[in-house]
Amino acid sequence: MDRADKKRTKIVATISDLKCDTPFIRSLYEEGMDVVRLNTAHQDREATQKVIENVRKASYRIALLLDTKGPEIRTVENPQLPMEVKEGDIIYLYDKGYFVEDAYALEVTYHNFVDELPGLGYKVLIDDGDIELEVKEKKEHEAVCVALSSGTIKAKKSINVPGARFKLPSLSEKDRDYIHFAIENNLDFIAHSFVRGKEDVLEIQKILDEYNSPIKIIAKIENREGVDNIDEILEVAYGMMVARGDLAIEIPYAKIPGIQRYLILKGNEKRKPVIVATQMLHTMIENPRPTRAEVTDIASAIYSEADAIMLSGETAYGKYPLESVQTMAEVASEVEQSKEPFYETPTVVLSSDISAYLSKSAVKAVARLNAKALIVDSYSGRTIRNIAAFRSTKPVFAMCYDERLVREMALVYGVNPWYLERCQDSSELIRHSVNALLNAGHVSDRDRLVIVAGNFGQKHGASFMEISSAENLKNY
Repeated sequence: MDRADKKRTKIVATISDLKCDTPFIRSLYEEGMDVVRLNTAHQDREATQKVIENVRKASYRIALLLDTKGPEIRTVENPQLPMEVKEGDIIYLYDKGYFVEDAYALEVTYHNFVDELPGLGYKVLIDDGDIELEVKEKKEHEAVCVALSSGTIKAKKSINVPGARFKLPSLSEKDRDYIHFAIENNLDFIAHSFVRGKEDVLEIQKILDEYNSPIKIIAKIENREGVDNIDEILEVAYGMMVARGDLAIEIPYAKIPGIQRYLILKGNEKRKPVIVATQMLHTMIENPRPTRAEVTDIASAIYSEADAIMLSGETAYGKYPLESVQTMAEVASEVEQSKEPFYETPTVVLSSDISAYLSKSAVKAVARLNAKALIVDSYSGRTIRNIAAFRSTKPVFAMCYDERLVREMALVYGVNPWYLERCQDSSELIRHSVNALLNAGHVSDRDRLVIVAGNFGQKHGASFMEISSAENLKNY
């Protein structure tokens, strides 16, 4: 089966320098990986550079997404760590710079942590919730807590306080350094962690604008503030990631499925790509087969109309990276076959009302006329994103006049992007597009095709739709 026909849902795979040789990356791409994620929380510049170079050798179509650490609080290394804690133990938490050495003392990476704790009785979760503390007393730069669970506290582990809103800076120095690194290396996406509001996105956009960088920003939603402010966030971000790990710590886990569905709906309404992430095939880090729950989790994200699904440790350091991508692609393909051929969503004007109308009409035409595929030309990707929102079950071939746009489309549902030299007019576009697909074996002469394109430049978007057989269109 050709790669273009395997699935519509895109796959993001985290790749580390532990295993990133070019043949390996190419094999993941051939099995269905569309985007490589670079996790800066666990890499330095040299390691990240190595992955980038090998990805680019594998294929110019593979998009590169750099993931920042964002505004987070962690435990600071000290002589007492790792610390064994038993339920009922008294633990002392200190602001950064105010640490008092004690057998049960912890310093955190934020200087104003204690003052901004909302009050007594709040829970402090350490290491993704493995250790739970309750605040019993607040002093100057010191919080006295009681352990509600037993375990081991280690250095550099996450600290979450559900319900608290800390005034952390959006970008750390490491984040700023990596943003400049992304600009220097002409990456495609920056996924920013712990986005709380539009200001967090705009702070990165300001840096990108200073260097005239076209990198697109993906907002990672992983706290209550991000969920509450999703409308303003999506006004300024290219897309979002539903990062369910920290989200399920900050918000009661029983609410996560509903929030995931809500966020996907918001993204689709605004024509912004949505990635669903965290532990989708977690057991395949150690095992060659997924659990039934994991298969259902993938299916749920796809039925909810997510654009992309993500692998983390499964491909970064797991024992079965290729099998993980194969599994995700296979499940996606099977689920997509049971979906309706048209997803009803409100019309949204991105370029013009004509383009918006044609986008919806084209997907309906493909379904009702049983066309083989939909072909779209694009300068900016707006018409393609509009078409993708209606979730055609037939292939959507996006003819892009820029290689960067090819990679940007790697996050958009159902889109198979192709690079095409700029055409003189719509007739040339149709001929070149159809002949390219015929030569590649994606369509045959008898196949009916729907073509959506524009004659008046990128500001106006699509302006016409043509429907005929490939045989007629190849000599248009």
